[in-house]
Amino acid sequence: MPVKQGFQLPSGDIFPSVGFGTWTVWSAEKGVIHKAVKEAITVGYRHIDCAYVYQNQDEVGQAIKDKIEDGTVKREDLFIVTKVWNTAHRRGAVKEQLQKSLKQLELTYVDLYLVHYPISFKEGDDIFPKDDDGNLIFEHYDIVDTWKGMEDCVDSDLARNIGISNFNHLQIGRIIDAARIQPCVIQLEVNPTIANTKLVDFCKQKNIVVTAYAPLGNPNRSWKESKDPTILADPVLNEIALSKGKSVAQVVLRFLLQRDLVVIPKSANADRIKENFQLFNFELNEAEMKKIWSLDKNFRVYTKPIAVDHPEYPFHIEY
Repeated sequence: MPVKQGFQLPSGDIFPSVGFGTWTVWSAEKGVIHKAVKEAITVGYRHIDCAYVYQNQDEVGQAIKDKIEDGTVKREDLFIVTKVWNTAHRRGAVKEQLQKSLKQLELTYVDLYLVHYPISFKEGDDIFPKDDDGNLIFEHYDIVDTWKGMEDCVDSDLARNIGISNFNHLQIGRIIDAARIQPCVIQLEVNPTIANTKLVDFCKQKNIVVTAYAPLGNPNRSWKESKDPTILADPVLNEIALSKGKSVAQVVLRFLLQRDLVVIPKSANADRIKENFQLFNFELNEAEMKKIWSLDKNFRVYTKPIAVDHPEYPFHIEY
């Protein structure tokens, strides 16, 4: 079953179907992301997924600059994504934070700008603003006003395309109904243990390209519990991987590509960075796809429990 190597967006830009994720723990050793992004671009990744909240865009930007200066790529070869964080949902703040991201990345524009979550926090420099009792301080900006700020970024030539992330279907509908520029991409948690089928299908019907984040279930997450499913250890996936002569990660990523999704695996290991990009020289048959579909447990890794009381918390409903 052939898969798309890229999706054409309304702007005419081609959105590469395999991207490189840059999220890591904030305590990661300085230089790790810089080295990893350089390796990814060397291997052939052209889609780099960033976010203001990751606090490492200076390293990503330096890696991009290094690879442009050494002649590996030109800026126009790359598709750079970043996201506005919850502390900048006021309409004017959306653009202000993008300008900060562009300064960190040493770029004049991004190819795609996303609203990271529909949840608003108190505006300011604290990424997780808290009161004296340690409680997160919420704001209640209308997501439609936030979206108008996203449209302002396109009008100012700071973002070529705009989209959303972690929105449920009702929130997506509100944006679509009010939008002058329609969202063209959404990031959702999708992997073999959370198929997210209803929301994926809803987005496709609205001509929104779906990016699957946490495609491998973030196996090294600090909050993992012993009872949680472990994708890389799953016997069904290991059996298929063995029969294909591929890694479990490659099988999972190929499964998602065959669902017409974009994937953004992340790694700091050079061998795995290369391996995760080698997805176009094999395919899964219908029986193998069905076996992987059967692993769906609707198990979400990123539940965002700190924001569960916010009125825009997206995960209270089915999809």
